Amino acid sequence: MKTPRKFYEPLAIGAPAPYRDLPVRVERMIHFVPAHLEKVRAKAGDMAKTVDVILGNLEDAIPADAKEAARKGFIEMGQKFDFGDTGLWTRVNCLNSPWALDDISEIVAAIGDKLDVIMLPKVEGPWDIHYLDQLLAQLEARHGVKKPIMIHAILETAEGVKNVEQIALASPRMHGMSLGPADLAASRAMKTTRVGGGHPEYKVISDPAEGQARVSVQQDLWHYTIAKMVDACQSAGIKSFYGPFGDIADEAACEVQFRNAFLMGCAGAWSLHPSQVAIAKRVFSPDAKEVAFAKRILEAMPDGSGVVMIDGKMQDDATWKQAKVIVDLAKQVAAKDAEYKALYGF
Repeated sequence: MKTPRKFYEPLAIGAPAPYRDLPVRVERMIHFVPAHLEKVRAKAGDMAKTVDVILGNLEDAIPADAKEAARKGFIEMGQKFDFGDTGLWTRVNCLNSPWALDDISEIVAAIGDKLDVIMLPKVEGPWDIHYLDQLLAQLEARHGVKKPIMIHAILETAEGVKNVEQIALASPRMHGMSLGPADLAASRAMKTTRVGGGHPEYKVISDPAEGQARVSVQQDLWHYTIAKMVDACQSAGIKSFYGPFGDIADEAACEVQFRNAFLMGCAGAWSLHPSQVAIAKRVFSPDAKEVAFAKRILEAMPDGSGVVMIDGKMQDDATWKQAKVIVDLAKQVAAKDAEYKALYGF
């Protein structure tokens, strides 16, 4: 284990020093762009104006014979467009693939100063983060990259879930984690072919009562994993995200899954289709009524101490902290989005 002094030292001579705190950014939706498709790639500049993060996808959903085209396409996209305050990320291929090393080395060489985050799939333990951490430092030093590129881990294997706390603490480059439900389901031998969301057979049923029909309620397959991921990320000072929701046509179910993740502490989710952008924006921006009530709590307890009654509800230092979480997020959203600035009254 590194000593505290060593933890924040660059891992290569000439590499930029790691961040001590995460850059403050709103990241409600991470919008996936299949980087091998020129028609989709060409819209990235306009899309960047409507989303918080543009991600060039090189991994799953990219055919094996299109991997190199996706890498070249993402580099071209990164060079061509000015993304402003929209984050530029890429999801590289997993470390045990034949494409990962070229993905990382070629992208950092070409657009390292524009790239904010590398999303790493199928992270199983801190050793995967340590490898990428060292490699990025060497590449940053070689190519004169001025700011550190951050790492975002996808939690999509049983071993990764088991090691989630160590992964979260593995490097100062850690930006956050996303749930990868499809690969995780396969890794766990779960009996579902769905990409995220619930399953009609995962349910509880009420006890039998004479003359009454038994009530059945569908449960959330991902509740345990999201909660474990959120705890690991929050305790490490990084962000947690819901990943993909595969049923593009079922917007209602997508919104419910995203909202569950938001309420549990996630900062955002992946959008695989433009229709999911609006859902993520709506869900991961705090409700205006909640913000207004939270502002009243902070105004009534400026120093966060004591007890006050607001609308018949007791507020104390614990609810003050809850209110501050909501108001702080609302301020970040308002700074990014004029529509929500007006809605929140900031």
